Amino acid sequence: MKTVSLKIDDSIFRETEKILSRIKKSRNRYINEAIEYYNRFQRRLILEKRLKIESDSVKLDSMSVLKDFEKIDYAN
Repeated sequence: MKTVSLKIDDSIFRETEKILSRIKKSRNRYINEAIEYYNRFQRRLILEKRLKIESDSVKLDSMSVLKDFEKIDYAN
């Protein structure tokens, strides 16, 4: 495990302490779970952006191929 020192806004700290007293969880465990949750959230955003970029680039090719298929005379 790594040790990290951080500064937390007073209002966030007070709210966190109130929650911790109710859920009976250590501050360290709570912060670890919060960071883990936020990391998952950020990975999803990164994936979403990457998929959108890839989708946009394929969309142009797909439209071009579709137009080519429309030009084919299937009656022959």
